[in-house]
Amino acid sequence: MKRFSLLLIFVFLCSCKQDKKNSIKPIEIAFKKEAELVFLNDNDTIQSLDVELAETDYEQQTGLMHRSKMGMHQGMLFMYKDEKPRPTFYMKNTKLPLDLIYINANKQVVEINKNAKPFDETPIRAEQPAKYVLEVNAGFVDKYQINEGSQVIFKIL
Repeated sequence: MKRFSLLLIFVFLCSCKQDKKNSIKPIEIAFKKEAELVFLNDNDTIQSLDVELAETDYEQQTGLMHRSKMGMHQGMLFMYKDEKPRPTFYMKNTKLPLDLIYINANKQVVEINKNAKPFDETPIRAEQPAKYVLEVNAGFVDKYQINEGSQVIFKIL
């Protein structure tokens, strides 16, 4: 009986160690190119991007949450059915600092919020009506001199 008890304790300890080894690791969410977007000023190309689309409620609520990286020439384009002010963005569970670019139905940049801070749950305010919102890495807007009035064209793949 004593041997049996020792064997049970040994099996239990071994199984506990094994559980730690096989613990679940966070899954990295891969970028999925679904469209190409180009910024223009006076019909001259400023910069082009590969973009992932956020069209469904779930995709729009999740956005870039839990992602640890995004290329400098990548972004996420939120596509809405209507055009209105979009003051509902925040950085909960978002590890990357971002620039948010608000685009109207005529595909013109109407407002920009630069350098949204990771994990900040403060609502990001935008006053101008927008049908699209593009999230890119912080610093993109300054690096490529994107401004209100810049035109945008995109092609869904």
